[in-house]
Amino acid sequence: MRVIAGTARSLPLKTVPTKDVRPTTDKTKETLFNILMPYIYECRFLDLFAGSGAIGIEAISRGAKAAVFVERDRAAQRVIEENLAFTKFTDKSRLLKMDVLAAPARLQNEEPFDIIFMDPPYDNGLEKQVLELLKDSPLVTDETIIVVEASKETDFSYLESLGFEAFKDKLYKNNRHIFIRKM
Repeated sequence: MRVIAGTARSLPLKTVPTKDVRPTTDKTKETLFNILMPYIYECRFLDLFAGSGAIGIEAISRGAKAAVFVERDRAAQRVIEENLAFTKFTDKSRLLKMDVLAAPARLQNEEPFDIIFMDPPYDNGLEKQVLELLKDSPLVTDETIIVVEASKETDFSYLESLGFEAFKDKLYKNNRHIFIRKM
């Protein structure tokens, strides 16, 4: 796994030594950031279920002014810290060592995020729980883009009832990225 583009281009990143973490492939990451590119520069980026931190690190490398990583797994936290130190992005980042469901309350007094990315364990309904917490949160504005990496089968029919809409759904071989914003 590596940083694909930007100031840290081609730097290798460590991965979390467990079967529970599925690193986003380089090809999928490249497609994701091609879609997000117009919004990345100087954005505030929130990486939920951060794993190795690769997505948030890619955002910083491509011009995000700051990224907050949320991860509860201790092994993953260590990998994020090592990857941030190696890429020299510690000054543009913060790691919250906590459960993702507690993070919105912890961050509620901060500036809103421009992009929120989440890659929860597939098919556990966690994306819905997070979106329920974000629906009235000051962390999300009408301009915020929320991206969820999910299995192809994940149901998002509830989005409208939470005040969100999907404006893009990018399907890959084994998963998808769904792009969401407030209605």
